Amino acid sequence: MLAKLYANVIKMTDILKELEDRGYIEQLTHEKEMRELLQKESVRFYIGIDPTADSLHIGHFVALMVASRLQKAGHRPIILMGGGTASIGDPSGKTDMRKMMTRETIDNNVACIKRQAERFVSFEGENAAIIVNNADWLLDLNYIDFMRDIGTLFSVNKMLAAECYKARLDTGLTFFEMGYMLMQSYDFLYLHDKYNCKIEIGGNDQWSNIIGGVDLIRKVGADDSFGLTFKLLTTAEGKKMGKTEKGALWLNPDRTSPYEFYQYWRNIGDTEVRKVLNMLTFLPNDEVERLSSLKDENINEAKKVAAFEITKLIHGEEEAVKAEETAKALFEGQGNLENMPKTEVSTADITLVEAIIIAGIAPSKGQARTLIEQGGVSLNDEKITDVNYKLSESDFKDGYAILKKGKKIYHKLFIS
Repeated sequence: MLAKLYANVIKMTDILKELEDRGYIEQLTHEKEMRELLQKESVRFYIGIDPTADSLHIGHFVALMVASRLQKAGHRPIILMGGGTASIGDPSGKTDMRKMMTRETIDNNVACIKRQAERFVSFEGENAAIIVNNADWLLDLNYIDFMRDIGTLFSVNKMLAAECYKARLDTGLTFFEMGYMLMQSYDFLYLHDKYNCKIEIGGNDQWSNIIGGVDLIRKVGADDSFGLTFKLLTTAEGKKMGKTEKGALWLNPDRTSPYEFYQYWRNIGDTEVRKVLNMLTFLPNDEVERLSSLKDENINEAKKVAAFEITKLIHGEEEAVKAEETAKALFEGQGNLENMPKTEVSTADITLVEAIIIAGIAPSKGQARTLIEQGGVSLNDEKITDVNYKLSESDFKDGYAILKKGKKIYHKLFIS
């Protein structure tokens, strides 16, 4: 695995400068002291992941890339699985309360995510990563003791001014959710005291929660707590990257196939190339600069490199090669179609609208009909504009039919 490349690598550098140069850093506390600390000694830092699904998504990918770079620079990651905080749900960026999950679901998600995290950080060597689960200390807390010892150190007025809570005041914010900041802050205090953890990192939507932990540790008498947030991966329009027709761009191949994953990065906008190469690959800075400087049609070569490198990190080189070969076969008339996304249908006797939904090309019948009416759908390279079109055996030549949306999205249908 990639992470093993960084085992036993202890090299004190100005890692903050490296993170700045690659465009990661959004905000940080006590910059001068943190920079000196990171250059002086191996520092333990942590990143929290709430197991709300059985897979990480592209937002977590950025976080793990930062963790990997810090570990490569000689620092020691603590991957905190939020088995306890997932029972509440972080209100940041949410318009309503998160759906409650059972303990069994949370535990299963934790196990799945642990396996994915191991692709990015090494669990070998002097600065081997540590995995912990905050369910181990949060679930048995005594409420009265916790509120007396921790709750009294938080100002409700200050909490309500935080963006994660302020945005929810109009739609409703439960007291249960307000406890999330206290829990996450307590996580940092617990890790600080037990593991000598000094830095919490996270996406910029976690700034308020991270500040809460930094301040809590300093209020109880320590002066060596720090926080750092990295930029969220967004498009030129400011929208979060990683959204597909089927929803989130997952790192689990059962949720998002390696080919679909590859194609997402192959089709990014020209202005997003530099950011993606910087934040989601380990290519050297000069190579990123060279690729990002390509113009017009040549920028597509940079996108191909980005798609291959990112897919290789997540799914391994073999799957990246397969995805690349499939793309070449579809768009350049060379390569192998074998690894195109496939969907099994029970019979050839289904409508085109049904086929579009089954393949995940559109989420509803209405959107599927609109796609057809606007000429956005082809079957076996023939554009279909009849919303009542019904597939038949003759459409499944060689046992499959190729469904296409626009110029870039392909899907192979085959009969079970």
